[in-house]
Parts: sequence; C-alpha cells; structure tokens
Amino acid sequence: MFEKNKILILGMARSGYEAAKVLINRGNEVVLNDSKNESEHDFEHMQELKNLGVKLVFGSHPDDLLDESFDYLIKNPGVPINHKYVLKANELNIPVINEVEMAYQLFKGKVKLIGVTGTNGKTTTTTLIYEVLKAADKRIHLTGNIGYPICGFLDSFEENDIVIMEVSAQQLENLHEFKPDIAVMTNLSPAHTDFFGNYENYKKVKAKIFNKQTQEDLAILNYDDPDILKILPSIKSEVKYFSSQKMYSDCYLKNNAIYYHKEKVCDLDKIKITGTHNYENIMAMILVVKELGVPNDLIANVLESFKGVEHRLEYVDNINGRIFYNDSKATNIESTKIALKSFEKPTILIMGGQDRDQEFSDLNAYLRNVRLVVCYGENKQKIKKWLDNLGIYCYECENIVEATNLAYKKSKSDEVILLSPASASWDQFSSFEKRGELFKETINKIE
Repeated sequence: MFEKNKILILGMARSGYEAAKVLINRGNEVVLNDSKNESEHDFEHMQELKNLGVKLVFGSHPDDLLDESFDYLIKNPGVPINHKYVLKANELNIPVINEVEMAYQLFKGKVKLIGVTGTNGKTTTTTLIYEVLKAADKRIHLTGNIGYPICGFLDSFEENDIVIMEVSAQQLENLHEFKPDIAVMTNLSPAHTDFFGNYENYKKVKAKIFNKQTQEDLAILNYDDPDILKILPSIKSEVKYFSSQKMYSDCYLKNNAIYYHKEKVCDLDKIKITGTHNYENIMAMILVVKELGVPNDLIANVLESFKGVEHRLEYVDNINGRIFYNDSKATNIESTKIALKSFEKPTILIMGGQDRDQEFSDLNAYLRNVRLVVCYGENKQKIKKWLDNLGIYCYECENIVEATNLAYKKSKSDEVILLSPASASWDQFSSFEKRGELFKETINKIE
C-alpha cells in the first residue's frame, strides 16, 4: 500500500513533512502544496524534501494542480473540510485521508494502539499514560496531536510495541480504517463549531474513534458526561467507565482517593495536579494502564511526581507556602473557568493579554475563592473595570514579570498564585508557551 502512487499532500506543517518523506521513500510521486511561501518554512526541511524528489508548490493553491491523475489527497488536519482541493477530490473520487490514516495503514497489526480524544484533557491523559507506561519499562511511543506526527515513528516500531496517540477532531474527520485497541473519550462539550459547522457534527466526528472497534477492543468512557453516554449504543467494543460521582464505575473517587474497583490507587492530597477534571484524566489513564498490567504502587509513584503538562494547570513551585500554577494555555474564558474550579484555597489570579472582546462577566460565578486579581497587558483596564464593579481587589501591571512579583508580594501563606490569563498572548508574546516560560523564570528568581 502507498507504493508507486501519485499523491498530493495539502498543508506542510510537521505532519506534511513527515508524510512526504515516508511516501517518497516508498516509490511514490509526491507533490506537497502549502499556501505559505517557501521562505516561511524550515529551510533544512525544504532542502531535504527537494533532494528526495518531492515537488513543492508553495504560495498559493493553483486551480489546475489537482486532477484525476492523483491517487490520494493527504490533508493536513487544520485544512478546512470545504477547501477547494477537498471538494474537487470528492468529485473525482480521489480518497481524502490524513497522515494518521496513512501511517495506520502501514503499521496496523504490528503494535498495540491507544487513542485518546475528547474536548478537554486529551494532552494530560495521553501524557500520563505515556509516563506511567514508560516507568513500567514498556516499549512506548508518544505520538499524534500532542506534537509528534506518527509517520516519524514508523521505522522505529517493533512487534508488540505500544503506541499512545492524542487524536483531535480534525484528525478524526479524515480517518476511515483507523482502529485503536484501546480508545479513550475524556469528555464532550461544544468546540470547533467554526470548523465542523455545529456541535452535532463535532460529536459525530469525535465518535469515529470507536467506529472500527470490535468486541476484542476496549472503549474507556466518562460516565458523568451525558453526551458521551448518548453515543454508547453505537459502540461495539467492551466498555469501561471512570467517574468522579458514581462509585459503581470501574474507576472512581472515594474518601478523598482514587479507586480502581475496590483497590485504592492514590490519595488525592498526594497528587500535584488538582481539580476534578484532572482526577478524571487520571482515572482514564488508570483504566488504560491496568489493562496492560501496571501495579498500583507504580501508578501512585508517577502521580506523586507528575507536575502536569507544561502550561496547562502546571504545578510550578511552593515558595513560603505560596503555591504557583502555570495555566498560560488558558487563552479563553472557558479554560480559565476550569482552572478556577480546581482550587478551594484562597487564590490570587494573574490574568490579561490581547483584547479579543472577551466577556469576562462569564467568570463571575467562578470567582468565589479569588481574593484578588493582578492584571496586565492590552486588556488590563477592561479587566480592572469589570472587577471594580464586582468589588474584587484588582491591581494593574504593565507586564507579566511585574504582575508575578506583585502577586507574590500581596500573597499569604497557603494561598494559590494562578496564572490563567483568559486571553491570547499575542499582545506581548509570540505564543502562550513563551508567556508561561517567562512566568516560571520569574518565579525561580523569587525563590
């Protein structure tokens, strides 16, 4: 399969680059097209692909590039589903797939595949599974939407290896035969409606992770999510549940601890990542790794040291009783709601950034533990006005360094200092990662 075909790859990024290398080395004629100019891409990657014989078409999407001579269109997940090449491929009966589907066709049956999807918590759950299996000395590969295209691992897979993969809705859109041995659904809520048109379409695409599973496979589901339970009748595989509310699930919360059936796995107060949503991510992980024979004490050891995925409610440090968390990934109101629900201690919230017409009043119901706010950035005056109307102390700063130092100065022992901006970073940073890194650097200097 995928030998001596003519293939158009639509969209460069990491996945397009890795797919092009795999395909050209299998004797295919490969054309890679991206709307960005060649100068905007990695020079070494460009030279490598040219030397391999990949035809590069950059700067536009020529109308006459795609015709009936092509055997496949491989679409980057971020490319809209109504892109003119996708529509034309459908008219010409040219299969539209993505890098994940292509890679799966090449390795299926060789490895044990774990797929993780859901609206929130995918990255944390996927990373936790990887860390626990790595600690258990399993041959494990971390791939997918988490930032590591699966095509880059094909040459390193050995028989019976384990592949853990974060799968986004955009990736699921163009998956057809893809079948995880274990599929995890963390939760469902409205998201990416601009891409899929509406929530119903989004849910249907998310459910595709279970479509090809059989009774020999396993589905792991959030028992507390009504939208997930609605897709249950269509699932043919064995099903196991995790729940923060129902103690008759396979993994559940009880007496301030996480249990797998009747076995206590870990006390919640020994876990650094906090919040019900993170406990649900942990329970999903436990159900996966228990299927692979990992003992409870090893799981507990990893949980007691795991600080979280970087920039996603990441535990940073405890300085003189002040507990710092980096949630720079919270570039919108919904993410900051999740962060604020995670703490019962008095909290100093650091927020602000690029003004994108956010309605901060949507956070009102989540501020009960917020003692004061330190805001900075382009929208700081808007934040200050909103909080003044609520009677919550708010201090304005020019940048995140000043805000972090002021938050520490105003804090008390046994309080949380939380960076959860509810805003994009682009007023002062090139990315939320850069924002989170400077926050952590400032904390280290305090210490």
